[in-house]
Amino acid sequence: MYKEYYGLIRSPFEMTPDPSFLHLGEAHREGLATLVYAVNSGKGFVMLTGEVGTGKTTLLHALLGQLDSTTNSAFIFNPRLDPLGFFRMLFEELGVGPACESKAEYLLALNHYLIEKLAANERVLLIVDEAQNLSAEMLEEIRLLSNLETPTSKLIQIMLVGQPELQALIDRPELRQLRQRIALRHRLRPFDEVEIVEYVNGRLAKAGYTGRGIFNKRAMKELFRVTEGVPRLINNVCDGALLLGYARQQPTLGADAIREVAHDLGLVGKDEVEDADTGGGRVKPPKRRSRRRLLRFRR
Repeated sequence: MYKEYYGLIRSPFEMTPDPSFLHLGEAHREGLATLVYAVNSGKGFVMLTGEVGTGKTTLLHALLGQLDSTTNSAFIFNPRLDPLGFFRMLFEELGVGPACESKAEYLLALNHYLIEKLAANERVLLIVDEAQNLSAEMLEEIRLLSNLETPTSKLIQIMLVGQPELQALIDRPELRQLRQRIALRHRLRPFDEVEIVEYVNGRLAKAGYTGRGIFNKRAMKELFRVTEGVPRLINNVCDGALLLGYARQQPTLGADAIREVAHDLGLVGKDEVEDADTGGGRVKPPKRRSRRRLLRFRR
């Protein structure tokens, strides 16, 4: 709806991990380098953690895009499985069949598959997303997969990805054997103020924008304040601000537009809304009629 008004050919702040919109901050570049190094050097267990919305899944898609055809990968995105369900999904992801009837049969078939891939000079990578939701039982099952090895190399590399709670889970005494096997760890941090400007302007440019700037400096500062640099929240607020700007025919957006959208999204409360333009004075919450106008344009 707002694309034509702002001279865009695509929506710049979609939530899907589109690789053409990939933008890596310093922590993301470090994280990607760590993951690529771990896979190429056969480190065994690797752990990636980060708060909700910091870009873990985007980083994983960037990793998969950098791996060559000699790496066979399985992406498990639903860790709330029992052992048989987990192995069934693993085999489907790797293209191994047919399905087995017991865990022992799965392990024998997996070992045979891994040895074949090693002989062909190919790697096998298992990525478990949302790993903070794994039970201790399933984490132990995954640890036992690392026992599939030769005297000189691991047959399968395992990457655990999750929210910071994953670290607390791994630190439990009964999981100390798993903790000791994690060779590399990386924690994603949100964007800082400079990275937010690069991120927003970069996505606008990739969406076809050629103007002098939609969000002014005060808007960028307010965006950092209300989102704390979390990429998913930045996307939500910027998308809402562009819609609001289109509704009001505003070619340039300031801090007030960011505050209003952040308030509508529940990122700031009535008592927290501050006017950055006047150095910290209170501002009124947006009127209800503004919200109704916005909803009309959404339709």
